[in-house]
Amino acid sequence: MVLSKKRARYVIEEIIALFPDAKPSLDFRNHFELLVAVMLSAQTTDAAVNKATPDLFLAYPTPEAMAAASEEDIAKHISRLGLYRNKAKFLKKCAQQLLDDFNGQVPQTREELETLAGVGRKTANVVMSVGFGIPAFAVDTHVERICKHHDIVKKSASPLEVEKRVMDVLPPERWLAAHQAMIYFGRTICHPKNPECEHYPQLYNFDHV
Repeated sequence: MVLSKKRARYVIEEIIALFPDAKPSLDFRNHFELLVAVMLSAQTTDAAVNKATPDLFLAYPTPEAMAAASEEDIAKHISRLGLYRNKAKFLKKCAQQLLDDFNGQVPQTREELETLAGVGRKTANVVMSVGFGIPAFAVDTHVERICKHHDIVKKSASPLEVEKRVMDVLPPERWLAAHQAMIYFGRTICHPKNPECEHYPQLYNFDHV
């Protein structure tokens, strides 16, 4: 049974309290690097992305440099990542789109971000919230699993339904903190197999809520 709005917020706030200092785990120095890193993180761990990006960004520090490179050369720098050939194709095309459509700058709106090759709603939300401080809530596999495990949403909820539910439950200024904390909570406690959430009774104590 799905929790009430009040109880759902309580659970999420307790998760945030477990990881109050959670920060983005992808390494980046500017909006372009953030966009690239998030694109590379699809079906790949952030740790693996962070091992690949130093050489990648050294070779292609700007959209101009990446757009001028061949897909094959880009692929060599990310060959240890999942789906690397597809990602190389998307990176080259995305870099060219940044030059053609946005004067080499990463756009700030979801609508514009989603016009870029390889950029879906989750990537756009991460770039908006982490890169530009614009309220948005990104749903990855950790967030979706946690929200279903803790009955914040129904078990059949789509990622978009998860996003809308959390945005309805929390005020905009808490969306990024919730996203970051849930990622760490999913990695360390709410595992896909054998979740250890029961060791945190505060997540289930609704007596005062």
